[in-house]
Amino acid sequence: MAAVASPFELLQNLANRSRQLAAGLPAQEEAVSLWNGIGFTLAGENYLAPMGEVAEILHVPRFTQVPGVKHFMLGVANVRGRLLPVVDLAAFFDLPHTTRSLRERRIMVIEHGELFSGLVVDAVLGMQYFAADSHIAAPEEKNATIRPFLQGGFQRNDEVWKVFSTVELSEDDAFLDIAQW
Repeated sequence: MAAVASPFELLQNLANRSRQLAAGLPAQEEAVSLWNGIGFTLAGENYLAPMGEVAEILHVPRFTQVPGVKHFMLGVANVRGRLLPVVDLAAFFDLPHTTRSLRERRIMVIEHGELFSGLVVDAVLGMQYFAADSHIAAPEEKNATIRPFLQGGFQRNDEVWKVFSTVELSEDDAFLDIAQW
């Protein structure tokens, strides 16, 4: 006659068999560190604004022109009770537009300290993610006026996305001085 095992022995036997038959855990793959930003186009080139530097994205709202300002200052818009200066970024850098009408363009709203401004760009391409190790220090830039505002770039496939610093732009005297005279 076979001896009857105690409930504890049965549970211990079940646990041992489970460990022997259990599949091993998959090997932990190294996590890839990602960098993200808002993609936009200007004169047919792809740029990125670091994620924390853009407050919101808007369609170009109705705005009122302001007399006596430089050509890149389109005017001022009322956005939820706040006056938003509307700046044509391509005109600031003397670049051509790839879209014909303002209706097709977008505004990236930036807010740095006291500065609250809307930058009109040709298109906004949404959030873009890049492996942090795909960063390149000095991407090629044809336009010398935009070069001081670049902080490297990222490469994906055969495309280079240049990182554009809106913080550097907001501290630039030429950007801040909008008076025509």
